[in-house]
Amino acid sequence: MPELPEVETTRRGITPHCLNQSVAKIVIRQPKLRWPIPQRIKKILLGESLNKIERRGKYILLSFNCGTVLIHLGMSGSLRILPAEVPPAKHDHFDMLFNNGLCLRFHDPRRFGSILFTKDDPASHKLLSSLGPEPLSSDFTAEYLFEKSRNKTVNIKQLIMNSKIVVGVGNIYASEALFLAGIHPQRIAGKISKQRYQRLSETIKSVLTEAIAQGGTTLRDFTSSDGKPGYFSQKLNVYGRAGQSCPQCGSAIKNSVIAQRASFYCGKCQR
Repeated sequence: MPELPEVETTRRGITPHCLNQSVAKIVIRQPKLRWPIPQRIKKILLGESLNKIERRGKYILLSFNCGTVLIHLGMSGSLRILPAEVPPAKHDHFDMLFNNGLCLRFHDPRRFGSILFTKDDPASHKLLSSLGPEPLSSDFTAEYLFEKSRNKTVNIKQLIMNSKIVVGVGNIYASEALFLAGIHPQRIAGKISKQRYQRLSETIKSVLTEAIAQGGTTLRDFTSSDGKPGYFSQKLNVYGRAGQSCPQCGSAIKNSVIAQRASFYCGKCQR
């Protein structure tokens, strides 16, 4: 599943090609995604200029004068920029064609992604209104995280992956941040000290910042025609490295299922 760095990389990748361009046509080939794509946007967006491209959590927001398109990549979705005449491939469900001859194409084999539209402030949309702060914003601090953890009996990994607490800290980067902070993923959130939350808030910011700088786990090529951006294996400390040596102490990295998600950690370095 694309996580925050992948979504931010996507936002940055598509922006130079379609920002300030006007919509020439909307093509909906498969409206049945996680929620139906609203058919009315084919008329509403026609001729409208794309004024702003933002990200909120794992949502990409395309802002027009008439409203905002909310895009979520789901489990397997991707966006890419192609010449409008490139024929669609299997699982290419949605095209936004612009007057510059380019097409923003949504590809999603598993169809867990979504494309929605609102005329209102997107911050008030039901999918966004309850989201916590952005992890790279000034609102996300050790003090905030410490206060949110008080009296919580869930483990720390579940807490930081809760989008109502903080958005966009997915499974890969939660594992990496907890490793760098030296905190075991199963430690009870309400029993962690403020000092340790200071370290954790710093590592969450650092791993996400570094991942975004590297393009997340996706290449910066959003103009390929093979259905999705290419993938490479980003250098990770613990995620996906069960049985391999810990880069800090040399112990074997462990893998446990926590809240139905694979969790990777060092039993010696993380307490």
